[in-house]
Amino acid sequence: MQMFRIGMGHDIHALVDGRELWLGGVKIPFALGLKGHSDADALIHAIMDAMLGALALGDIGQHFPDTDPAYKDISSLKLLAKAAEIVAKTGYKVGNIDCMIHCEAPKIAPHRAAIIETLAKALNVEQNQISLKAGTNEGFDAIGKRQAIACQAIVLMVLE
Repeated sequence: MQMFRIGMGHDIHALVDGRELWLGGVKIPFALGLKGHSDADALIHAIMDAMLGALALGDIGQHFPDTDPAYKDISSLKLLAKAAEIVAKTGYKVGNIDCMIHCEAPKIAPHRAAIIETLAKALNVEQNQISLKAGTNEGFDAIGKRQAIACQAIVLMVLE
């Protein structure tokens, strides 16, 4: 059995009126929120896909389909806990996570520490095992035009 496995995740959601903005399990004060079946936390979705993908366990759409009413408006932190349970059954745990939020607005820096703290607590890892970066698309594409937010995550899973 391999001692290390690496996974990559990506998610993008449209910014819309009438929704709260959740990133990394933290409610971000902003005029727009992300459109989705759950709370649409694109950062957590990318992290879950990376964790599941590292272990060839499918993706979040297979485990938490957006056609299931049980997941309507659910907190992605709850989904992350379920994904962590699935992963734990394999004997692997998170070694580290490197993630990126792509958006023009809002500014992520004021929320960075809270996001890292929330994710570390949810995954039962140290804060120094999570790296969070943010960047803009310099006005290009849907992200640059403030129509969407995209997130990417790379996760190293370690055999316990």
